[in-house]
Amino acid sequence: MRLNSLILWGGLTVRKMFGGMCLYHDGTVFALMSADRRLYLKAKDDVAADLIAEGGEQFHKMPYWSLPEDALEDLGSALVWAKRTLATL
Repeated sequence: MRLNSLILWGGLTVRKMFGGMCLYHDGTVFALMSADRRLYLKAKDDVAADLIAEGGEQFHKMPYWSLPEDALEDLGSALVWAKRTLATL
């Protein structure tokens, strides 16, 4: 997943944090990109369970889960996951 693809979404800002970057949408942190360039969504409840079911891996016991492999190559799918995440925050 290319970060610049998500930036086109609008309302997105990025700040350095955790040795990588935190992604904010309209001021709400919803994802992070780790130092090894993996994208993790801040997820809870049903969204976290769905990410786990799709093979998502947790980021250091924090409430962040990696995107499913298919979403890494498909911006539309990644945006669906991101919007689901934001709806629960």
